[in-house]
Amino acid sequence: MPYSMSPPSRRPSAQLTLDQARRPTGRGGWRPGAGRPKGRATCSHQTRPRFPASVPLHVTLKLAAGVPSFRKAAIMRVVRAAIAAGGHRGDFRVVHYNVLGDHLHLVVEAAGAAALARGMQGLSVRLARRVNALLGRRGRLLAQRYHARPLRTPTEVRNAVRYVLLNARHHGAERGAVMARGWVDPYSSALWFDGWKTAIRTDAPWLRALAREGRPTADPHTWLLATGWRRGGGFIDVDDVPGPAP
Repeated sequence: MPYSMSPPSRRPSAQLTLDQARRPTGRGGWRPGAGRPKGRATCSHQTRPRFPASVPLHVTLKLAAGVPSFRKAAIMRVVRAAIAAGGHRGDFRVVHYNVLGDHLHLVVEAAGAAALARGMQGLSVRLARRVNALLGRRGRLLAQRYHARPLRTPTEVRNAVRYVLLNARHHGAERGAVMARGWVDPYSSALWFDGWKTAIRTDAPWLRALAREGRPTADPHTWLLATGWRRGGGFIDVDDVPGPAP
């Protein structure tokens, strides 16, 4: 009997609907929950600006959502200790700081972008470990990314130092508050700044106690941050009220 040579029957083709095409098969391809998480803060991979070692930077570091305010005496002691331990590296130095309720302002020096990244990572780890231990909490303490702006001229450096050290006056003015004349912010490094127009009074008990703790910040090594900033407008008045961030 001769064999049949007819081709096998085929099912008629049909175009898949969008829902059918997106149905998981277990063999790769689309699946539920794949892709970038939605509604979650992720680390930006934007390239940071390059800068020479002779240029200081204004760094802003935000706290993670839900972290209590840092403007408390016990937390501030831990922050100062972390800055003293992590802000005196040969290639990374914290020269000025101000700690607000939900963010920190720093003026730092770094040997380059890599040194800045390593220095900020080390400082962030110290802050997270020490503050979390103090508060008895776990989890993220700081936002994933900090903002760093190189300060390339005497005027830029002076404006940044003025803004950082007098930041409480800036925010107070936004709320309609008026600070006392000669007042310095205990949550900043203003007590140790030698560029005020007039010497600040240290006869208040809390100022004497703060001075006894010792200066947590490093001496500036760059010309711009050591003396060059004075060419941008001279010494700074402790009663100035800075405007928006420079």
